[in-house]
Parts: sequence; C-alpha cells; structure tokens
Amino acid sequence: MARSPEVAVNEVAEALLARVRAARAGLAAAREAGDAYAVAVAEDELDDAVRLARRHGLDVDATGAGEE
Repeated sequence: MARSPEVAVNEVAEALLARVRAARAGLAAAREAGDAYAVAVAEDELDDAVRLARRHGLDVDATGAGEE
C-alpha cells in the first residue's frame, strides 16, 4: 500500500521538529550541568537542527521548537 507524499512530508517535518526540541533539551541539560564541552556540542547540534528545519521551510520559532 502506497502512502501519500503529504503523509511522508508531515512525518519528516515532525522528525525535524523533534530533533530541534531534543537539541534544546540537551543544551539546557548541559548548561545546568555546567559542562562547557557538552554545551559547545549541544549548541552545534541545535544549530544544525534549526538550520535543517528552516531549510525545509519549518518555522521553528513559531512551533515552540525554536532557539532560546
């Protein structure tokens, strides 16, 4: 059974937004732990996640999955 392209697009969008949310949570945890290296890694992950989401036309700020 073939799925419609719209369903696949929605799944990709949700996955991208979930990645942004997870990256934000990881950054918050690293900051709370006071681990400078983990903060740097988490900031890079968040930057990548936000960039990729925006490249796919997602407004991460409006969805609550945006940057701090």
